[in-house]
Amino acid sequence: MPKAFLNDTKMVLGCSPFFDRLLAQISLGLSETSMQQAIFSHTDSALLPTFPLPPDPTNPLSHLGTLMPGHDAPRTGGWDRRIDPGLQGCHLLGGAREAKREAHADQSVTILHAKVAQKSYGNEKRFFCPPPCVYISGHGWRVVQDHLKAGGYGDSVYRICGYMCLDSSSQSQADAFKLLFDEQPNSRQLFACAKSLFISDQDKRKHFCLLLRLFLGNRQEVGSFQSRMIKVISKPSQKRQSMKNADLCISSCSKVALFNRLRSQTVSTRYLSVDRGAFIASARQWTAFTITMVDDQRADQGGIVLSEGFICYGSVVQFICTESGVALPPMVIRKVNKQHAILDVDEPVSQLHKCAFHFRDNPNAYLCLLNDTIIQYQAPSSIRDSSRVVLNDGSCWTIIGVEVVQFTFNQGLTCIQTPVSPFPVINGLEVNGGGHVAMLEIHGENFSPHLKMLFGNREAETMFKSPKSLLCVIPDVSVYSDNWRCFRRIITLPLSLIRTDGLIYRTSYSFTYTPELHLSASSRGAAGGREGGADGGQEDGEDILLETIHQEFTRTNFHLFMQS
Repeated sequence: MPKAFLNDTKMVLGCSPFFDRLLAQISLGLSETSMQQAIFSHTDSALLPTFPLPPDPTNPLSHLGTLMPGHDAPRTGGWDRRIDPGLQGCHLLGGAREAKREAHADQSVTILHAKVAQKSYGNEKRFFCPPPCVYISGHGWRVVQDHLKAGGYGDSVYRICGYMCLDSSSQSQADAFKLLFDEQPNSRQLFACAKSLFISDQDKRKHFCLLLRLFLGNRQEVGSFQSRMIKVISKPSQKRQSMKNADLCISSCSKVALFNRLRSQTVSTRYLSVDRGAFIASARQWTAFTITMVDDQRADQGGIVLSEGFICYGSVVQFICTESGVALPPMVIRKVNKQHAILDVDEPVSQLHKCAFHFRDNPNAYLCLLNDTIIQYQAPSSIRDSSRVVLNDGSCWTIIGVEVVQFTFNQGLTCIQTPVSPFPVINGLEVNGGGHVAMLEIHGENFSPHLKMLFGNREAETMFKSPKSLLCVIPDVSVYSDNWRCFRRIITLPLSLIRTDGLIYRTSYSFTYTPELHLSASSRGAAGGREGGADGGQEDGEDILLETIHQEFTRTNFHLFMQS
């Protein structure tokens, strides 16, 4: 082996006795040819173990697991993720600190809002419909209250208050809507809605966000939370939508809300909602539903088959509550024009369109509102035109796409005094490399050098690249169990971000370690015996030794890259 390689390797890895011993063994027992074979072997293989393989067959675990974003998780209990009991009590190699935190101490802030908003012209005020809603839930809020009580503060100190406004810098505190939180009956969460928010024609933006600021009673700021983008429209489009305006179409598996406005009066607006498993009409609260398009032809053969694409009139759809999971029966969506359901229209459904919902299994029955209750209305057919059905006011619904944005964090028992904002948001993950030196690149917003990545309850080495990108080393699976070599099942861990002061930001992403099939040690020994006799075992040992150096070399380069 050339001395130049040994000197360069020693320069990078340092002068520790461990590395000196490794380099000495290489210089004495390995040839240049065997070293090249070992390096190429690592390049071609997905994984190589850190320690010598046991004589029994094993299935090493790969870092390249499935990255699974959460989909439509309920607002309550969605973050109560438990790590496998067999993975507890393990220590991270390298002395990284452990971030133990109970999931039941989480604090959640959930914002529900529409995807589009109508602009107000002149002196008129078109309030956002449905109004933006805020839910506060999680046992962590009770922990904060108990902490303030122990400090001798009064009841008014730990009450939560909030303000919501548009994210325009020109707006003052006076333009913000003050939120009054009420405790929900039969629930441990608080609720408030901003009923009088609007956007005027003086605001020339085509998109905007809502900004929520929360405070405790002693004026201590909890943090600022931002909604998703809201598109500004002048009025609902009655033209057939093209792909140019695809963002105004309602797609299958998206979230929507339904409301009914009797005699076009704002005060008579009622929203379709779910209360204790029953569908009701509410004047204040509304529920986000997942609208799914059902393949009617295949569904007749048994079961419900979901379809993708844009929702079109004449399609069979089903509404599923995103919080409780209860669903309405399959219904055919119809376009409404002048209080008539049009039966021969198949164009895409657009935002703020008036629709009617005909129950597929009940002829002439339509979803209807009557005295704040939901009923089936038996609609008579039109005598003059068989393609039209006469409806009443309660059967004419307005459909609109909505967003559900959840922010979950954990302050622990220390009750951190600094605001939780800016709240980091993860938009995507990307795995680079493989084996013991696999890296995870995190894409998102509001990142800072004070954030580290958590795999379950274990902190990973993390590097800040930009406010929209982080890079971390994926922990070895041996961190999570002493007998990890015997595992033949996948291990899934929730991904979180932790701030330097101990504040944990929960995410909807997880990381999965998956077992990979490899040739057993006995099979490798037999193959080596056929090819090279006794030299096979020596080559395996040399490969393992070189692999150890390669891992330390790569990790050291990562540390140097972080410092630079």
